[in-house]
Amino acid sequence: MYDIIVIGAGLAGLTATRELTKAGKKVLLLEARDRVGGRVHTQTLSDGTYVDLGAAWVGPSQDKLYALAREFNVETYPTYEDGKSTLTSNGKIKRYKGLIPPLPLPDLLSLDFAIKKINKLSKTVNLEKPWMTPKAEYYDNMTMATWMKKQMPFKKARMLFQIASEAIFAAHPAEISMLHAMFYTQSGRDFDTLMNIKNGAQQDRFVGGTQTVVNRLADTMKENILLDKAVTQISQTDNDVTVSGKDFSFQAKRVIVAVPPIIIAHRIQFQPQLPANRLQLLQRLPMGQVWKTFAIYDKPFWRDKGLNGLAAADSGYTTVTFDNSPKDGSKGILMGFVLADQAKQFSNLSPEERKGSILNSFATFFGEEARSPLHYLDHSLAEEEFTGGCYAAVFPTHVWTSLGEWVRQPIGRIHWAGTETATVWNGYMEGAILSGERVAEEVLVGESCRI
Repeated sequence: MYDIIVIGAGLAGLTATRELTKAGKKVLLLEARDRVGGRVHTQTLSDGTYVDLGAAWVGPSQDKLYALAREFNVETYPTYEDGKSTLTSNGKIKRYKGLIPPLPLPDLLSLDFAIKKINKLSKTVNLEKPWMTPKAEYYDNMTMATWMKKQMPFKKARMLFQIASEAIFAAHPAEISMLHAMFYTQSGRDFDTLMNIKNGAQQDRFVGGTQTVVNRLADTMKENILLDKAVTQISQTDNDVTVSGKDFSFQAKRVIVAVPPIIIAHRIQFQPQLPANRLQLLQRLPMGQVWKTFAIYDKPFWRDKGLNGLAAADSGYTTVTFDNSPKDGSKGILMGFVLADQAKQFSNLSPEERKGSILNSFATFFGEEARSPLHYLDHSLAEEEFTGGCYAAVFPTHVWTSLGEWVRQPIGRIHWAGTETATVWNGYMEGAILSGERVAEEVLVGESCRI
């Protein structure tokens, strides 16, 4: 008999386990995969080159994640952005410096107005209870795409806003409630922060990859963690909870579920059944869709051309790229996002077709040298059995206002964690850590949730 069983060894589950063991509780952490990290997944190649297949960046106000990196002596370094960025629109390539892309003045003013407007609207959001936001029903019944059309009459402005929003949500604006877009924007400070590198969510990366932070955190609680334990059933009574899967069964006073909503909905059975509204919520939260594509070169050749590796495109599968080279520049790594609808189409291609398409885009952006990498790889977390997509679950229309109150609400002895339950930096690693701290406190001191 354990005090608490935690399901899912991502940052949320690891944080909850750490906080509860600090409090003297007997905790068991079960992970379905053969590794810890969840949506954090760094792959190291035979020559020592590493790429973050999952979450990669940390930025200002993500204090918990920076603190973890310092605690475990994992160095951070700024994402490379010196030089000119690239914009490909209507088959034409434009290079530019700074944050402002080269648009006609009406488009530029329209884009600037829309960004300021979403920032202003986001400040009205009740982060703890988004459904209590002023005009919540109005904005929750509207898609982000509808709002964009109302705000931006100019096509190029909408195009760039959509590229940015898809990079932020990994979903098409038509799939997202405007209330959720406002909530997410406020959760991550503002739209500028979510878009930008310097002073933004993409400001810094981790030497050795993000997995280094997670692995060192997990090393502090090895005795609490069991890998390759896919939970398929959670049964609770008035007195305890039984967690079981193939060839295992454990009991605890309480359980914390820290896995993506889609995995809870489709892979775990509950006895007794969860309340209908909680089930409805789980069933109506699709995950974002994104492929990360990497081309590795012997050096970051684009820097010699005065380019920073940042590109945005209105066509092709990859619409956003970054320089993902290591701190010392010992290799050149271009990373391209394939997002939203493009990601769904990309999944239908063969590996050779995917590679050809991406290298063709990289060559268009940065020159013919991009066609001949030392190594190419791509990855979709939607292809991972226990993830189901990335970066996070997105809220379609009318979900926050009809079912939002069930996001964090405990069901008897079952508690919920994960970045989707966070009020600050929802959808990010910081949000996952904060959710782990919140649920640990809930289990320990909540008036209706005492062990």
